[in-house]
Order: sequence, then structure tokens, then C-alpha cells
Amino acid sequence: MSLFSFSPTSFNISHPVLFFTILVSTLVILIITRTTSSRSKGVKLPPGPPGWPVVGNLFQFARSGKQFYEYVDDVRSKYGPIFTLRMGSRTMIIISDSALAHDVLIQRGPMFATRPTENSTRTIFSSNTFTVNASAYGPVWRSLRRNMVQNMLSSTRFREFGSLRQSAMDKLVERIRSEANDNNGLVWVLRNARFAAFCILLEMCFGIEMDEEAILNMDQVMKKVLITLNPRLDDYLPILAPFYSKERARALEVRREQVDFIVKFIERRRRAIQNPGTDKTASSFSYLDTLFDLKTEGRKSTPSNEELVSLCSEFLNGGTDTTGTAIEWGIAQLIVNPEVQSRLYDEIKSTVGDREVEEKDVDKMVFLQAVVKEILRKHPPTYFTLTHSVTEQTTVAGYDVPVGINIEFYLPGINEDPKLWSDPKKFKPDRFISGKEEADITGVTGVKMMPFGVGRRICPGLAMATVHVHLMLAKMVQEFEWSAYPPGSEINFAGKLEFTVVMKEPLRAVVKPRV
Repeated sequence: MSLFSFSPTSFNISHPVLFFTILVSTLVILIITRTTSSRSKGVKLPPGPPGWPVVGNLFQFARSGKQFYEYVDDVRSKYGPIFTLRMGSRTMIIISDSALAHDVLIQRGPMFATRPTENSTRTIFSSNTFTVNASAYGPVWRSLRRNMVQNMLSSTRFREFGSLRQSAMDKLVERIRSEANDNNGLVWVLRNARFAAFCILLEMCFGIEMDEEAILNMDQVMKKVLITLNPRLDDYLPILAPFYSKERARALEVRREQVDFIVKFIERRRRAIQNPGTDKTASSFSYLDTLFDLKTEGRKSTPSNEELVSLCSEFLNGGTDTTGTAIEWGIAQLIVNPEVQSRLYDEIKSTVGDREVEEKDVDKMVFLQAVVKEILRKHPPTYFTLTHSVTEQTTVAGYDVPVGINIEFYLPGINEDPKLWSDPKKFKPDRFISGKEEADITGVTGVKMMPFGVGRRICPGLAMATVHVHLMLAKMVQEFEWSAYPPGSEINFAGKLEFTVVMKEPLRAVVKPRV
């Protein structure tokens, strides 16, 4: 997932009074200025709930009092696996069917590989969509993605950072142990998992060592950006933009703060490359190194400092919250399924004995791989892939898909489809060991789950993310036994939408060091 491409998962109407007041006062103007709707042009979109003129289904969503994915789930139960929602100026076709997802993203991948035009605050933070995930399908996207995959995420290059990951795992264990000692065994799961993932990505990105203060400040900068990027009403009704001038000014201020802060580290890395040996903490290679002289197709200039900030921020955010979220849900499931936790510990113990688990051990642990895959099936970091759009008008399931329309994929509809899975609501890692319910998360052989998307716009960091989750979970289980807090209490598996779908009640767990 990317910080810089629209996804509806975090959509929220935060000021309902303002929402209704503005709509009532401007409805007549909007109707007059509204262009002819798609239906009046003879376009046959998938069915969906009828909406108001201009605002579409925004009213129904606002009045439901539900999170967007909950509202989508309700609509899906009535209209089926492909339907249309009109959210102001944005028309969304939402798909939650395995066969349709495979047809669209794999068999006809190039046609559905672009992004809809962005007119929101997000373009401020993506340097006008100059990032891997936000770019339209074309030469700039190809250049940016090829650079990231070939020069940073190839198997050979990724192995070079093995010692960094191992060091981060050791620090994670020490942080958990220290926090537990200070709090009678009680620790925050997500916070510790996020910090470990963030530290790995920071050094991979900038190639310089940062002290804890710098790391925490960088994290705060990123969080402030995420808060600023929460969708606003004017993202869906652009005519209301004048009412949000203060919010836009604030977004520009946050962007300046972000650029000013991160450019200092960019320049530090640049100096380290130009003057080898002057920065004793500098590593031999980083993602930033691949960007300094990058020439994208159709452009003669190399990326500006602001564009470098956008690309580095994408790299950091794409793998931090998604990894942390997966670990939080995973530990929660191990707590409520102690037999799974015990079995996983036994596998680790039988594989590595008394030594520390290492990255090379993961491939030998069949049950660990099944547990991680089941975590990603039951709790994908986001409930929607990043928004897709088409390069030319086409059809899906007999319905028209015009250019510029938003195409969303609702993942729980596929991940918990009883036609694809037995006991889909149950956390059951053994489903992936029996061979009867195997799933290719790349989607090439069929789509049964797609936590990282599939097709042309599949997350380029898929391999990195899965390594981090496997290694982190194995290390945490090897070192500690995890149980509920308060002891004997039930864990609330309700989720809430932030950058990812996190636990509504952040998980605090009691840890007991293994003897």
C-alpha cells in the first residue's frame, strides 16, 4: 500500500453539520453545473443503491454511521459482487469476486493498470503523483517501478540487508523485554512492531545510521502527513474547495515541514557518497543512491529534492504500518489460539534448537508460513487495494467501465468467500498445509486472496514485507510466550480504519520470556 494513491478505506466525513449545511446551501448551484450523468449518456454501469443528484451516495454513507468498509459490506449483501457507488464527483465500481478480479487484474492487467486522476491534497505529498504507486500507467511509472524492483528489491540486493534485519530483530526483543520489565510483563504490540519495521526501512532507504531521537522525529513527521491526508468532503465535491482553504494551507505547511526535515538526511547521504569515509555510519548502498541520478522516460532532469522526499516517504510508509498491522493481528490470533502458538514455538525449536532464529530458517518452517498466510487472509492490512482505473473504455461482467472511473477491490469479499474457503471466518493455518486450499498471493494461478494486490500494480515490496512478517513473528514467539491482558479476558477483534486496518482496541499483551 502507498501513502500516495487514493484508497477509500480511510474515507470519513468528520464534520456532519458542515456537510449537510453546505450541501443544502449549494445543491441548486451544483445541479445546474453538474454535467450529464453517465446513465444519461447510455453507459450501463453495475447496479447500486440510488443516490441523490450530485452527491450520489454520500448521504447514505454519512447517515449509516458506519466505517466505509462496513457500508460497502452492507451494499454488497444486496447488490452482489460487483456494484456501483457514487461518492460525489467520484464514481466507484466495487468488485469482490475472485473470478472477476483475476479477469481484470491478471488476464487484462494492462488495461486496468492505471490510476484515476487525482485532484486532492494527496498530489501535494506525491509531487504530483511522481511515485511508484500513484503514477499513471506509462513511462514514468515503468521507470520508477523498474528502478525500485531491480536496484533495491531484487533477491540479490535484498540479501545484502540481512544483517540489518537481524540486528533490528535483536533490538525488537530488547525493547519488548525492557518494556515488559517496567510494566509487569505488559507490552504494546503494534508500537513495537512498527518501530522495528520502520528502523529497517529507514536504513535501507537512507543508508545512514540515525539515533533514536531522529528516528522518532521522522516517525512523527510521517504520522502528521498521514493525518493531513485523511480524505475531506471537498475531495468528493470539488466545488466546496473554497470552504477548505484553511485545510489546504495547513497541508502545504505540513508538506514544507516534511520536505525541510527529510532533505537534511538526503543531503547527508549525498555528502557521504561524494566524500567516502567522512560519515562513519554510512552503509555501502541505499535506495536513495538509486534515485539521485535516475532518469525517467520522457524527462531529461533527475528527481528534485521534493520528488526525492516523496519517493523516500513512499518507501518508508509502504512497509511500516502494513508490517506492524499484520504482527498485531497475528499476535492477537496466537493469544486466542494457544494451540497454534504452542505448535509454532515447537516448530521453531525443532528447526533451530537453542540458537536464535535467523532469516535462512524461515523457508524450513512450513507451519510458520501457513500461519502468516492465514494472518494475511483473515486480516489483510487494508480492505481495499489501491484504486485502479482503465486506459480505455471496456466492460466487466457485461457492464460498462468508462475511462476515469474508480475501480475498487474489496478484499474480505474474496478472502472470506465460502465458495473458495472452508470455515472462512475461522483462523485455521492448517488449510494451507493440507494442500486443498492453497492460494497464490501473486494471483497468477488464480485469485483467492490478494493482500498486496495482484497484476501489473502488485505491491513491489511483497517479498520484503513477507520476509519481515515471518522473521518478526518467529523471533517474537521464540523469545516470549504471549497471553491476554487482563489475564483470561477476551480479545476484541473489531477493526478501525487508519492508514491500515488496525485493531479498534490496540493490543496490549502479557509476555513471559521463554526459559
